[in-house]
Amino acid sequence: MGNMPNIRLTRRKALLAGLLVSGTSYAALKSAELAANPTAEKDCGCTPIDSTAQSCDVTTANSAAPAPVPASALAWRQQGGTINDASCVNRTAVHGIVQVKTEDDIRNALRYASEQKRRVSVAAVRHSMGGHAFHRDGVVLDMMQFNKVSLDAPNKLITVQSGATWHNIQNIIHPKFAIKAMQSSDIFSVGGSISVNAHGMDHQIGAIGRTIRSMRVMLADGSIKTLSHTENAELFRLVLGGYGLFGIVLDAVLEITDNLIYNTQRRYIDIATFPDFFKREVADNKKLGLFYGHLSTSPGSLLREMILYLYEEVDLAAAGGADIPPLHEVSSEQLRRFTLNFAKLGSVPARLKWFAEKNIEPRMESCTIKPRSQAMTDGEACLVSRNEPMHDSVNYLRNDLKGETDILHEYFIPRDRLLAFVDGLREVVTRQSVNLLNASVRVVHQEDNFLTYAPQDAFSIVLYINQQTDAAGHAKMRAVTSELIDLATRLGGRFFLPYQLHYSPQQLEAAYPQIRQFFAAKQKYDPQGLLTNTWYEKYGGVLR
Repeated sequence: MGNMPNIRLTRRKALLAGLLVSGTSYAALKSAELAANPTAEKDCGCTPIDSTAQSCDVTTANSAAPAPVPASALAWRQQGGTINDASCVNRTAVHGIVQVKTEDDIRNALRYASEQKRRVSVAAVRHSMGGHAFHRDGVVLDMMQFNKVSLDAPNKLITVQSGATWHNIQNIIHPKFAIKAMQSSDIFSVGGSISVNAHGMDHQIGAIGRTIRSMRVMLADGSIKTLSHTENAELFRLVLGGYGLFGIVLDAVLEITDNLIYNTQRRYIDIATFPDFFKREVADNKKLGLFYGHLSTSPGSLLREMILYLYEEVDLAAAGGADIPPLHEVSSEQLRRFTLNFAKLGSVPARLKWFAEKNIEPRMESCTIKPRSQAMTDGEACLVSRNEPMHDSVNYLRNDLKGETDILHEYFIPRDRLLAFVDGLREVVTRQSVNLLNASVRVVHQEDNFLTYAPQDAFSIVLYINQQTDAAGHAKMRAVTSELIDLATRLGGRFFLPYQLHYSPQQLEAAYPQIRQFFAAKQKYDPQGLLTNTWYEKYGGVLR
């Protein structure tokens, strides 16, 4: 009996040691899971895009294989089966997917679909999140191999087929030239960017529409028209930001610019001071080539602290110029993926992510440009070429995590009402316990395409939100989306349309009062409704 305390102590130590080993093993396994490279395209199953669940019943849509066609007529990449988009929750049964390599591939697919009483949708990277690139039982045109690029260096122009990605374009025009307008990530296709009139880091240029000299578009009847700001101008304004509903972009002539050298800087401010800072130091600073901001997603400073990223042009003539190295992929991919996925796990991880963005990320910044002589006046300058901050394929956003997905939102708010929107956003995020991973602020100019998201100069607020993919997760995202859309609309703002369809026709019309005219024009240019997608099928039949 005298040995019992020692035995109990030994057992307790063994138990604690076992728990420590188990905890350490679990932490190691969890860390590996959070950092792991994805093994395939993520598919979170099938969830109703709208109340009719039109995209979810895969058995009916695949009850019969597509009618056989000559191999020379259509190059099927897939017959029957399903397709999904970047949301991973919109698995939709389709008639088939055609791999487009030539203009004839497109024309033949349109003719085939018309004869078979099918509809046609246009897809590339499929980074929309509401079925904008496909429709139930439809024929999908995969444009990714329709991707030729031609450079006209003397005139600083490129002619690009619509399936070309910005990543590949940059690799072709670097190191002498750079893109004028594109998204902050380079994964998107030119056709996809035109279909949403995308904007990005260059706060002076505006959206991609301003850089288009002309584009060739195939209409639903197979005819081809050249469009520009002055030629077939009405159709140009409809195709730009028209979500593939008015014609299929074949190629576009785009303006490019010099691959300037920038000194990168960070500023740390309170969001309350941002409007004055923008007017004082950004709006009229012609040397500032790229600019955007990140808002805190940490509970302790939620949407109050702000990091500003500034890229100011540097003249290296006095230093004898500089050699611009080749473009490289973003470093530390697994660490970045781990940091983002770890932040999904609660308050403390979210705080650590914001701490890392403020204090660790600057130390990891790659300053690639070295003057040929060390005659720089500022020895602390961190120099990069224009292409580098936009050469990011965001592979670290992809993962194999089960039962969850990451969803984009974007709101366009008149510049004098930004703070009111952020205050309202903070209230919704806090009350609804939104798992907010990232919040960015970008500069948007008034755009004059037909379905414009910016009828006036605005700030864009881009949100990246983690959600669970069960019924409760979808219901919560639907409620949050509806609240934020109403908030933006009350402040005279609008919301971006390439994302989940968690809004009513009434909310769509309140934000976009020209939507009925847009749908009426669709009937004019495509009376058979051959070109379609899930977004149009949900709202087009209601708002005519």
